[in-house]
Amino acid sequence: MKKTHIDYPINDDTLYRLADLFKVFGDPTRIRILYVLSVEELCVQDIADRLFMTQSAISHQLRVLKQMSLVKFRRDGKTIYYSLADSHVATIMNQGLEHVTEE
Repeated sequence: MKKTHIDYPINDDTLYRLADLFKVFGDPTRIRILYVLSVEELCVQDIADRLFMTQSAISHQLRVLKQMSLVKFRRDGKTIYYSLADSHVATIMNQGLEHVTEE
């Protein structure tokens, strides 16, 4: 049987931080960015090209994702490459996709 309870104690601070995290996942553009970054590490221009968006729009969303520790970056010369911060991000995405696609 699948787990139906939450193992972690929740105080007000944790509750608000969790709500803020879920707000970030409420934007389809951010979801699309996380999805392409789950496949490979990319620079801002490559993300913009794949999503048919402007570089400034992608940079804005990456800033939000970085503030919530959902993406990380590394610098290679003048280019900054972004990737998922850790496996938890992919797990959250996979769990969400499983939930919305189950019959």
